[in-house]
Amino acid sequence: MHPDKGPAWPEGIEAVAPSFKRRFSGVVATVIGVVPAQAKHLAIRALGPLPDQVPQLGWRQFRLGSWRRPNGRRWRIWHARRDTEMMFGILLRDVLRQPWKLIFTSAAQKRHGPFLRFLIARMDRIIATSPQAASYLDVPATVVMHGVDTQRYHPAPDRALAWKATGLPGRYGIGVFGRVRHQKGQDLFVEAMAELLPRYPDWTAVVIGLSTPTEQPFLAGLKARIAQAGLSERILILGEQPIAKMPDWFRCLSIGVIPARWEGFGLVPIEAMASGTPVVAARSGAAPDLVREGVTGHLVPVDDQAALTRAIDRLMGLDEEAREAVGREARAHVLAEFSIEREAEKINAVYEEIWRG
Repeated sequence: MHPDKGPAWPEGIEAVAPSFKRRFSGVVATVIGVVPAQAKHLAIRALGPLPDQVPQLGWRQFRLGSWRRPNGRRWRIWHARRDTEMMFGILLRDVLRQPWKLIFTSAAQKRHGPFLRFLIARMDRIIATSPQAASYLDVPATVVMHGVDTQRYHPAPDRALAWKATGLPGRYGIGVFGRVRHQKGQDLFVEAMAELLPRYPDWTAVVIGLSTPTEQPFLAGLKARIAQAGLSERILILGEQPIAKMPDWFRCLSIGVIPARWEGFGLVPIEAMASGTPVVAARSGAAPDLVREGVTGHLVPVDDQAALTRAIDRLMGLDEEAREAVGREARAHVLAEFSIEREAEKINAVYEEIWRG
């Protein structure tokens, strides 16, 4: 049992970060990464079905203690990242009259629907994950770019051995991550691999991510295209992987591909780069702010098959040392600009502004 899941409410808790969704997603990855970093400097706990490495409260603890004011504070912070979590926070503050201030983090690079705009207007503060996300909001927002845990996501001591440990064929791996659906662009990746793999016999491609029942026709299309290309043993659809194993996949690959047609933010580029893995990313979500063209990888226009294939080809065509040099630049870039500590520090500063107010 996690040490904070007992019956008592830890007296000093100043903030709660709910995460109600059970399936792994970018939002869940954010909470897993940032809450432990925040907890080094203030008393924050997560609430929801999360791995034990995340400091958290059990629901019984929460019910017993949510009415209390934290020591030395007028309010606790409720930091929501989804509509359901905003609704729950409004219930706590406005219906039950508990001592909470509500924050919402918005990552969407599109105008929200009417109901979500209504919920956002009820928040005490808004954080946006990029300038683009902030531009779609009707209310002022503080921009805090996402970071990544650079101790959890780090390069392999020997990438060749890390790839060999997977048991997959070939000397090098290239992969795409994310929910298997049209939005994420796995079809673009498969098409690129159908063209390139025959020219690169030492490479194997992997598709990693959940496929829901509604996306089965899209998945079936991927499998059919792979079979048509005669590459069923070299383009492998591995499905959803355990959360704890995701860093291992990032560090064993030689190239990470992010061909998404649309993203809210998109953590995969910085997770891959923190792992010393060069990336090819479409200019969706925050990718243009994350990837340094020609230095940490390549950026391509959204939904541009030819450009994506050419950019991947450039990285596959490098010798191993040159590709590893790109990976070292990628790692250094994340350490300087997108560490989880930097994100946590900026979020905690927003909390302090609320408490001072």
